[in-house]
Amino acid sequence: MSSLRSFKGIKPSITPSAYIDDSSVIVGDVKIGIDSSIWPHVAARGDVNHIHIGNRTNVQDGSVLHVTHKNPSNPEGYPLIIGDDVTVGHLVMLHGCTIKNRVLVGMSSTILDGAIIEDDVFIGAGSLVPPNKVLESGYLYVGRPVKQIRPLTEEETAFLVKSADNYVQNKNDYLNEVHDIN
Repeated sequence: MSSLRSFKGIKPSITPSAYIDDSSVIVGDVKIGIDSSIWPHVAARGDVNHIHIGNRTNVQDGSVLHVTHKNPSNPEGYPLIIGDDVTVGHLVMLHGCTIKNRVLVGMSSTILDGAIIEDDVFIGAGSLVPPNKVLESGYLYVGRPVKQIRPLTEEETAFLVKSADNYVQNKNDYLNEVHDIN
């Protein structure tokens, strides 16, 4: 079975330069941008709302991406929107949130419905971002629930783009150099 599946007639939209690992599952209304990558065992279900992943963004192994349905008390529901140059670490849970540009989400973190992560943010490993929480641009956040710790240094801010650059190169290597062994 293909890792790309339609749902109710809606197919994922993947740019040709993106890398989607065969073990991942991408279902329904999911759009994946230029030079982005989806690594092994990622599940992205755009079934009851849409998922949009920007350019040069990487979603690492074992992460789960989902959405919240539209309903009378929340007519738009909560889609999942991920911007450009975002690094989503291993085993991250993203549910109906908005992550803007140049963000690093540390391994095993969870970001819940309605949360907004502004540009240029580091979220430490294992953090929990509660529903509707806004993380202000330019800071490091850690904890369960997450707390603002300190401003990012210039080096950390530069690393946000460097991390995306590294994964674009890794994605290119995988597209050109990984082959099934029979």
